[in-house]
Amino acid sequence: MPPSLRFGLFLGQVGRDWPAILDRFQLAEDLGYDHAWLVDHFVDTDGDDDKPCLEAWTLLAAIAARTQRIRLGVLVSSNTFRHPALLLKEAVTVDHISGGRLTLGIGTGWHEPEHRFYGIPFPSAAERVGRLEEAVQVLDALMTRGRTSFTGTYYRLEDAPFEPKPVQRPRIPLLIAAHRPRMLRLAARYADVWDTFPPLPQAATAGTDDDLAARVRQVDETCRSLGRDPGSLRRSTWAGGDVLESADRFTGWVLANRALGFTDFTTGLPGQKHEASVRRIATETIPALRGGG
Repeated sequence: MPPSLRFGLFLGQVGRDWPAILDRFQLAEDLGYDHAWLVDHFVDTDGDDDKPCLEAWTLLAAIAARTQRIRLGVLVSSNTFRHPALLLKEAVTVDHISGGRLTLGIGTGWHEPEHRFYGIPFPSAAERVGRLEEAVQVLDALMTRGRTSFTGTYYRLEDAPFEPKPVQRPRIPLLIAAHRPRMLRLAARYADVWDTFPPLPQAATAGTDDDLAARVRQVDETCRSLGRDPGSLRRSTWAGGDVLESADRFTGWVLANRALGFTDFTTGLPGQKHEASVRRIATETIPALRGGG
């Protein structure tokens, strides 16, 4: 059987206070979405550095306590911001608060200005990928072993205990954002969910050359070379809230990406003037797409 389709909202927290953020996540749950996401940034990456931006993981814990069903995550955590053991402590805490509704999204980190603002090192692209590969190994080991020792180029653990383990077993699903060749190979090897999207300015895909179809082919080929069934890897993509402005536009976007093998479809949320369209898509269009319509 092909994997089921899942639908989400990329809600973010930039420019919003706690009540507004919670309202949006509860709306996503009420509308029947499968998952909803924050961003892992300290400032607005679109250029207005003075916009308020609450920290993602502490915020996600609060959201987890005020929702019941919807899966939650950060799309995606910047590996440059936290040691992987600390990130996992935060993630497992959210997994427990949510009753096992977390997807752990992670990427290399890409927005240089916020690193410079706060004195956080921003290594070369090659080093960031190397750090991420080690981080993913550390995350998996801490979730699945009693105690963990790890000696890498960038991280070291010495007989490290890790309790409690996640609610989800054998581990919290790992979503890896990957858009370029080396990262695509890493996602094919380690991810439960691979996330990518077309080139966008002021985003992690800025400057990428390959289209989505070419990235899919590389991931599939890498899976096969590793002895992994490509169908065991869920594939996630996202678009802005404009695709929710009409049912036809949303359906066209989903079907085009489903034909490439994508299984998870996330969008932004358009303004209030499109509220009727969003509700109609959530209650009519998405159920039809789930049913193969």
